Amino acid sequence: MSVAFKASCPDCRARFELDAGSLRLAIGGSRRTTFYSFTCPECEAPVRKPAGERIVELLTGGGVSTLRSV
Repeated sequence: MSVAFKASCPDCRARFELDAGSLRLAIGGSRRTTFYSFTCPECEAPVRKPAGERIVELLTGGGVSTLRSV
């Protein structure tokens, strides 16, 4: 069973679902350095959004590739 994550693009305002392979999660030492990113499938804009504790839990639980920085 694959997990689909709902997302939206701030540039073109499209709404869509992405699989875990389409998202990247970076966990840093602060709120500013913890975020997830993806490329909009509609307009191909790079999107970066902050990831709070709950988002990190959902994404890691759904198999999203995670990069940890110190």
